[in-house]
Amino acid sequence: MTLVLGGARSGKSRYAESLITAGKPPWTYIATAEPGDEEMAARIKAHRQRRGSCWRTIEAPREVVTVLVEERTPALIDCLTLWLSNLVLADADIDQEIKRLEQALLAREADVVLVANEVGLGIVPEYPLGRQFRDWQGVLNQRMAAQADRVVLMVAGLPLVVKGSLEARQ
Repeated sequence: MTLVLGGARSGKSRYAESLITAGKPPWTYIATAEPGDEEMAARIKAHRQRRGSCWRTIEAPREVVTVLVEERTPALIDCLTLWLSNLVLADADIDQEIKRLEQALLAREADVVLVANEVGLGIVPEYPLGRQFRDWQGVLNQRMAAQADRVVLMVAGLPLVVKGSLEARQ
């Protein structure tokens, strides 16, 4: 398991895709974004076009764990930040959902790459919901990093290995 962290537009998704495509297809792309407006719909469309036909895309804004349990191919989850946001807005039990994710990842035999934003490097959010979300994202990232074989921090499109090595295949 590999966790790819970074800020917005840091190259996380493209790098994560390159890790999965180093192996043989088919590959599963577990997408957590929802096209809430035209700009987001365009982003989702661009991601799909970039990936090509060897990818099977499953849209799972909140059902990531279910998909992980059912799918047996190498998978990329893009991204845990949107998944968490969707759960927070649905008033889900976040700690329980993270536990379910941890269990599904431990039981998984196929490679998996997780993408998440590193949100703790900026200013303290002004509103309570923003602070709560930032805190939960930090907890989620820490728990995924503890379980991961490799953790990579993306900065300006460059991978910085935090845990494991670049040479290791996920």
